[in-house]
Amino acid sequence: MAKLRFHIRYPEEKIPDPILYEIGQEFNVITSIRRADVRETTGWLDVEFTGEVDEIDNAISGLRDKGCIVDPIELNIVE
Repeated sequence: MAKLRFHIRYPEEKIPDPILYEIGQEFNVITSIRRADVRETTGWLDVEFTGEVDEIDNAISGLRDKGCIVDPIELNIVE
């Protein structure tokens, strides 16, 4: 199992959408929000994903397909 952290930025039009919930349903990953700031016109999350590396990669691709900008956070942990 791996634990990888990412910084996710939402485009303004996607802020009302339950994107992180959808990703948790579509892929075999556990999501844990570590920090967040969501406002009317901007939103970002620091999220830790736990799961197999391939599933985490698929979840990140899914976020990008939904219009999010995803960047890795330093100090990712792989167990």
